[in-house]
Amino acid sequence: MPSEKEKMLAGELYQANDPELVAERLRAKTLCHRYNQQPVELDRRVLAELLGYETDAHIETAFRCDYGYNIRLGRNFYANYNLVVLDCALVTIGDDVFVAPNVVLSTAGHPIEAEPRVAGWEFAKPIAIGNKVWLGAGVLVMPGVTIGDNAVIGAGSVVTRSIPANAVAVGNPCRVLRELPDAAT
Repeated sequence: MPSEKEKMLAGELYQANDPELVAERLRAKTLCHRYNQQPVELDRRVLAELLGYETDAHIETAFRCDYGYNIRLGRNFYANYNLVVLDCALVTIGDDVFVAPNVVLSTAGHPIEAEPRVAGWEFAKPIAIGNKVWLGAGVLVMPGVTIGDNAVIGAGSVVTRSIPANAVAVGNPCRVLRELPDAAT
C-alpha cells in the first residue's frame, strides 16, 4: 500500500496530517525560518539544504514553502519579497525567471465536496514555469498550471489555466491579453 507521501507525489488524494509529511513540513519550516533570519547577504547554504541542491537563485525574505525538495529552480532565478511555494507536487521554474513581491505558487488543492475536504483529504498537481517568465506582484498560480516561455503575467492575476509561451496574460481568472513576438529561449 502506498504511503501518504507516495500518494501526494503521484497526484492522488492523500492525508496531509500523515506523521512523515508533518515532519517534512516542520523541517522545511525550520529551514525557511533560518533562511529568513539571515542578514542582508542571504545564506545560500541554508537554501541548498532546503532545496537539496546548490543554486544561484536569489530569493528575498520572507520565503516560505511546504517541503523544498519539490522545487526545481533554473539559472538566474530572482524572487522579490514574500514568495510562497506550496510544493506538495513538483514546481519547475526555468532560467531567467523574475517574480515580483507576494507571489503564491500552489500545487495543493482540496476536494470541492465538503465531507472529504473536512476529513482532511488533499491533492497536488505540478506547476511548470518556462524560461524568461515574469510574474507580477500578487500573482497566484494554481495547481496543474503551466506557463510558457517568455510569458508575462500581470500583477494581481489568478492563474487557473495554463498560459502559452510569448503571451501577456492578466486578470482573475487570468486570460491572454496579447501575444508577444516569438523570442529565442
